[in-house]
Formats: sequence, C-alpha cells, structure tokens
Amino acid sequence: MLGTTLSRWTMSYFAAALCFLIGAEALMAAGYGFPSAPLRAPETLLLVHLVAIGWLSLLVCGALLQFVPVIVARPLHNDTLPLPALLFLIAGLAGLLGGFLQLAGTFTANFSLFPFATAALATGFGLILYNLGRTLAAVRPLPLAARFVGVALISLVATVALGGTFALSLGLTISNPLALKIASSALPLHVVAGVGGWLTFAAMGVSYRLLAMFMLAPELEGGRPHMVLWLGTIALAVTILGGLALLIADASLSPALLAGGILSLAALGLYGADVLYLYRARTRRIIELNSEMTAFALVSFAAAAILALALAGLQRFSGQIGALTFLVLFGWLTGLGLAKLYKIIAFLTWLECYGPVLGKTSTPRVQDLVAEGRARGWFFLYYAATWVATAALLASFVLLFRLAAAAMMLATVAIIIQLIRTRLLLNIHDLAAFPAGVHRPHLLVCVPESS
Repeated sequence: MLGTTLSRWTMSYFAAALCFLIGAEALMAAGYGFPSAPLRAPETLLLVHLVAIGWLSLLVCGALLQFVPVIVARPLHNDTLPLPALLFLIAGLAGLLGGFLQLAGTFTANFSLFPFATAALATGFGLILYNLGRTLAAVRPLPLAARFVGVALISLVATVALGGTFALSLGLTISNPLALKIASSALPLHVVAGVGGWLTFAAMGVSYRLLAMFMLAPELEGGRPHMVLWLGTIALAVTILGGLALLIADASLSPALLAGGILSLAALGLYGADVLYLYRARTRRIIELNSEMTAFALVSFAAAAILALALAGLQRFSGQIGALTFLVLFGWLTGLGLAKLYKIIAFLTWLECYGPVLGKTSTPRVQDLVAEGRARGWFFLYYAATWVATAALLASFVLLFRLAAAAMMLATVAIIIQLIRTRLLLNIHDLAAFPAGVHRPHLLVCVPESS
C-alpha cells in the first residue's frame, strides 16, 4: 500500500461508527428494545438501525473508501464527497431514530421525521455509491475482491430502496398497492439485502484482500473463491428478486427464502474453506492479534450457520430469529469489524506518519504502534460476552442478556481506548521514533505530509 493515497475522512467514519456501537450496547444493557420488547416494536427497530446503519454501515463505508482504491490500484474518484456523505448519513440516521421514538410515543410532533430520514439517508448512501461505483467502473477487469464489493453496493441499493419504502409508509399516506404490499411483507428481503448482501458481502470481499495482505498469504483467485462469489450472488438474486416476484403474485416468501438460504450456506462453506487456506498458507508464522481475533469472528459466523440449520430442523427458526440475528450482527460482523480496526488504524496511522520518511531514516514497525497484551483480554471478554448473550436469548433469560450486553460494552470501550492510543502514537515511547519529517496524526482526519 505504500504510495496509496490515504482517505482523509476514513477515521471520522470509524469514530462515528464506534460511538453508535457504544450507544447500541448501552441501550441493550439498559433493557431497551429486544428482548425486553417485541422484535417489531419501535424500540427494537431503533436499536437494530443504530447497529446496522450507525455502526456497521458507517464502518463499512469508511473501510471501502480507503480500501477500494487499494483493491483496484486506482485513486478514489472524489476525495471531497466522503465528508458530505457522512454528514447526510448521520443526519438521516438521527431522523430515523427520531421517527422510531415518535412511533414509540417517546415524543410527539406535528410532522413525521421519516420522510426527512429517507431523503437524507438516500442522499448519503447515494454519494457513497456514486463515488465507489465510479472508482470501480474505471477498472477492467475487476479483481475478485472488487467484484464482491460491487455485489455489496448493488445490495445496498436494494436495502435503501426497501427501507425507504418502509419509512415512507410510516410517515406518509401511501395508496400505491405495490408499495403497500412491500411495506407490509418485504421485511425479510430488507434484512437479507442489508445484512446478507451489503454488510456480509462487503466484509467477505475486503477480508479476502486484508487477510492475505496482513498475514502475508497468497492472493486467492482460483475456482473456489469465484464459486463463493457466484453462489452468494445467485442466493441474493433468488431471495430478493424472487421474493419480490412472489409478493407481486400474492404468494408466500418461503420458497425464495429457502432456496436462497440453501445457496447461501453452500457459499459460506466454501468461503470458510478459503479462509482456512489463507491461515494455513500464510508466511507470517506468528499470528497477530487482529488475525487471531478474526478467527473468533469466523467461528461466530460458522456457529450462526449451524444454529440456523438447527433451528430450521427443529422448526423454531422464526421464534429464535432474534438470537440468530444478534449472533450475526455482534459475533460475526462486529467481532470482525473490531478485529480489523485494530490493525487498520495502526496500519493507516503508520502510513500517514512514517510513509513520507520511509527509506530516509529508521522507523518503528506497524506492530510497534499497538500493545497487544493490553487489548487481548478485552477481545476475549467481548466474544465471551457475545456468546453468553446469544445463549441468554435462546433461553429467554433477559437479565443474563443485559449483564452480557454490559460486559460487551465494557470490552468495547476498552478496545476503543486501545484504538485511540494507537492512533495518537501513545504506545511509542522512544523519542528516536519521531525524527524530522514525522508528524503526530490528528485523531479524526488523515492529513498526509504532502497536504
């Protein structure tokens, strides 16, 4: 990545995302939303969107703004658009959360906040889609990881379109029959497009590149990763497009969900085999903390797939969808996000501060910017608490779930403190590590020396 342009606002995306994650964990610990409230209650919807948009989507957007140019070896189409996109996304999320609070009766107003939220979120995500889409469109042929990102971006379009239909149906009087049908029955498709397509496909694509890069493993371009791409893409198309066709025909969504689920499990199995190969083929024999903790996220991913099969076999899938979704959001996606942030922030900070003087003077290693011994226990606590919380949901033990959520929040705060220490170079104590030409970074903005 030497010579790669640093995305100026990626750290701001990460900071905002982590704030929303802490907020979501605090609400769960306080008993707000599921399981203390029903799955479709406004309080639960607020919590879900705080995680899905505020934490995970901002995290993924920030990562893609930095790493899509790395994947395709081209600069980002426009480095000015990320800031207004971030502001629109935060404003839209605030409006969406306010709309759910209105539905919950927490406060009243003479107008609904959902139309504003829909417009702001559509604008913010639209700017992200335009910027990344133009960056990808300039490259032919697309590398494998970039194709995963492309599918994720298409899934984001479907997610925003379906979510906007739901929000507008809550905030406006809609008479269009198709829109009403989608608003009343397409929630599973919205979840699949958002969690399965946008968040998971983006995570898979970036993880293919980052796992190989950080563990010094060979790039995967063979038949198996392409099969993962095609099976996953077909699964999304069968579920979303097939599901919409069934809705239009006044039929049940079950056939589309079942077919998509089977194809997804096949894709996930092959993806797991690819990840195991990367771990075994690595030339960096000592596994760094970020790769070690990524393995725990992948264990959660596999556990979620096994749990889904078990629940389906026991005919308890719909009754335990909350526990399964929680494991996917917090065990897999959040665990992976925190693990990768631990390395990404150190790596980008090292590039920003020491890249300009590399070869001119001695510099610390990337690993010298982190203190793995301080962070390891907090990561273990996070995963253990997540698994306990999942078990508590399966057993309908609300108090245990809240205690586990509090432990998750404590671990997350401790990990964030380590991320801040890394970003501000507080783990570097040798004055020789700050020769002429090395500047201390800003917390929220990347400012390369050339700027």
